Amino acid sequence: MGTLTGSNSTRLHRGGRASEDTLLAISPSTRKQLGQLRPTDTSAASLFSPASGETVIVTDIVICNVSANDASYRIFNDDDGTTFDEGTALFFDVSIRANSTHTIDNAIIMNDSTGSIGVRTDSANDLTFTAYGLVYT
Repeated sequence: MGTLTGSNSTRLHRGGRASEDTLLAISPSTRKQLGQLRPTDTSAASLFSPASGETVIVTDIVICNVSANDASYRIFNDDDGTTFDEGTALFFDVSIRANSTHTIDNAIIMNDSTGSIGVRTDSANDLTFTAYGLVYT
């Protein structure tokens, strides 16, 4: 299962996760930051979409609450579009305490440039989302 680590090392799991050694053995890849977003409103927005011809494994999503207020977030994965609703939700209305961080360990494989990882917060300017992963070309 994937894992979510929260403030002071809280972890939640979702989905299967191959070891990084196994992923690296598949083909040449580059580990990098895939996207970063600090939403300025409470609408869902795209955090990351793979480039054409790439296969990407999103390995981690970090959510940092930079405010003094508790907040909540949603994370979506639409493998062939940008529909961010209950039908593409991975995490829905997860609470994050003020001044804390959650880290979601996962293995979301994306190979369609029209697909997207989306995020949403209930409080504008309070959360920063960052995705990391492996890019195979």
